[in-house]
Amino acid sequence: MAEGGGDGEGEENGGEVWDEGGRMKYYAHSENNDGSKHDLSKHLFETAQKAEALACRKEYSQFFRLAGLLHDFGKYQPAFQDYLEHGGRRGSIPHAKWGAGYARKFKIYDVSIAIDGHHKGLPNRADWKNDTNQIVYDDEPDFDEVKNAFLVDTGFDEMTLEYVCAPALNGLQHEIFIRYLFSVLTDSDWLSTEKHFDDIKSSMRPIRTLPIVAMLNRLEEEFSAKSKSGEINQLRNLARNEAIGKALLATGFYSLALPTGMGKTLTSLAWALRHAQHNKLKRIIIVLPYISIIDQTARELKRIFGDEWILEHHSSYNEASNSTTDRSEDYPAEQKRKQLACENWDYPIIITTTVQFFESLFSNRPSKCRKIHNIAESVVIFDEVQTIPKEIVLPTLGMLNDIQEIMRTSFLFCTATQPAYEKRPGFDGITAITPLIESPGILYDKSKRVTYQLLDELTPISFARLKDTVTKHDEASLVIFNTKKDALEYFMIMKSNKTWDAQYHLSTAMCPDHRKKTIRNIKSDLKAKKKILVVSTQLIEAGVDFDFPLVFRALAPLEAIIQSAGRCNREGLLNHSGKLGNVYLFLLQDARYPNKTYHACAGYAAELLQDDIEQLYSHNVFEKYYASVFALYIDQASQQGIINARKDFNFETVNDIYRYLDDHSEGLFVYNYNDESRDLLHTLQFKEYISRDDYRAMQPFTVQAYENFIYQNREDVKTSPHGFKIWYGNYDPATGISVDPMEADKYVV
Repeated sequence: MAEGGGDGEGEENGGEVWDEGGRMKYYAHSENNDGSKHDLSKHLFETAQKAEALACRKEYSQFFRLAGLLHDFGKYQPAFQDYLEHGGRRGSIPHAKWGAGYARKFKIYDVSIAIDGHHKGLPNRADWKNDTNQIVYDDEPDFDEVKNAFLVDTGFDEMTLEYVCAPALNGLQHEIFIRYLFSVLTDSDWLSTEKHFDDIKSSMRPIRTLPIVAMLNRLEEEFSAKSKSGEINQLRNLARNEAIGKALLATGFYSLALPTGMGKTLTSLAWALRHAQHNKLKRIIIVLPYISIIDQTARELKRIFGDEWILEHHSSYNEASNSTTDRSEDYPAEQKRKQLACENWDYPIIITTTVQFFESLFSNRPSKCRKIHNIAESVVIFDEVQTIPKEIVLPTLGMLNDIQEIMRTSFLFCTATQPAYEKRPGFDGITAITPLIESPGILYDKSKRVTYQLLDELTPISFARLKDTVTKHDEASLVIFNTKKDALEYFMIMKSNKTWDAQYHLSTAMCPDHRKKTIRNIKSDLKAKKKILVVSTQLIEAGVDFDFPLVFRALAPLEAIIQSAGRCNREGLLNHSGKLGNVYLFLLQDARYPNKTYHACAGYAAELLQDDIEQLYSHNVFEKYYASVFALYIDQASQQGIINARKDFNFETVNDIYRYLDDHSEGLFVYNYNDESRDLLHTLQFKEYISRDDYRAMQPFTVQAYENFIYQNREDVKTSPHGFKIWYGNYDPATGISVDPMEADKYVV
């Protein structure tokens, strides 16, 4: 019987397969479409070579190679070879513990842990020990037979294991090194396996390096085409040139603090490309808090550099939810390549969400961790970095610190409201952050575009009082609330008012397509100088480039106040006539807040502003405020649990307790939004399979809702045969999914 994938044809004898030299042949995987099994030693060496090539430092190479060579050591079990030959229940012959135990015998613990988790996920320390104890303490009767088969088949010299020396790392650095090693092993293993089972798919994986010189040329063309007249444009150029001047520094942590509207996206990219060129870094990863900003950023970068260099990775673009029935054979080749690159982030420029980025870093699951090794030797740009939840900021910054040390990565924090992330007494943050702009205060002073005022000195006011105040101003106005309930209630009150040319509502109760169209109409009306009223939740505080002459903001944490002010006189057009935009801060009677931390921070902001509102004009007010808020109102002890679990190498526990978002929400496809949503659903209902393209087509008509909302309205919610949920209830053309205003915040995310 001929077998492929080995050193030649094999001969079957009594259920065993032997090569021409009389040695027994061993296999890693069953037959592929060509009828060939995957030769085990070939798979081990292929995985080892791929892994070794992914080391960002020479001293890591032996560990990565060793993990590849030993990861399927347990497949030399006769029982596993019999399973491949005759079949059986998947997973019925465990093999990971064998290589893990073998590595542990020689005290190569990093490799042992990574191998133990390469199928089930990185384990807790106690589980790893339990998995491997039998082999370590010589209680596995078949171990010597399996080991000898491995040594003979691979020609591996066991003596080399005596001389493996672990890198000199502290506890948490050791933990991220294991994650790095695990990611490398997982990706290398899967790539080798994929090549065996689907060589066509394997050959489609993109092989693209960051074209730095070409991209810098395109960026310079973009800058050259922009207007250089006017003070704002001149300030943008000054800021960009100063930032670029810091590009030739070593990898580390950097910050870019610029006022809203100063072009930080392209400035950060100009710095990142030069920094990558100087430090021989491989890719740029742009991490953004909201999908709406990703859409906007991706469009801009694709326009400048071309679609083929930019990979978007987020749920709305290229993830098929939990579908296992994706049929992508008819996808265009470029789309297939991008889908494959989403698995491991092997791409020049990646744009992703903070949720995707951080939950992958803290995960123990092979599929999520597979991409982590490509964060090594990258420039990671965090835009709107102030949105990292304060409740998890310490373990999050700690993880970034360790990655920077171990994986030769540079991080750039970009925002108009720079948090106090540096290490200080009582705050174990980033060791050192180098600012790209040495004197940002000058830029903030010269680009001053608004004046702040406290409405009724922050005495609590009614909706009626707010209505009178907003109505008397004969200008386009934006009113921002902290909750959907308040925004919806106020919008309904103002709806009957005929003062305005048009009135708009914005919240996440509206599906993305609805929000996009509304935002487009708002921008069009503002450009036409119409007097419009927009009532919104905080969703517009980042990534939505509105330019209102007048903004009213419900009392909120300081970062939200400053971000809201960025929607006022954004382009500085009022300055030409000697005016500034006006931002009014107000406190509602019986004010509501999204959570306790938000409420506490808003209260502290009120104290500061009532004491001296002039602080809002200082560029570093937010940094001081953040440090105080963190010390006064954030429970640091609760964050220590994640840090301690990392110190103890309890990877599964870290995965379970680290949550960037904890909203327990689920997507609802809105049937009654418009004809397009109805037609799409009718089309999908007749499909046997739902593809990634189908899920992507559904995203513009999908609203995230809390589980309780779905349960309370179960008569209006149906589950499709494909597993996704459909909202058949009312959908208001102005405000979205219709619920009682008193219940809005409880249910719709």
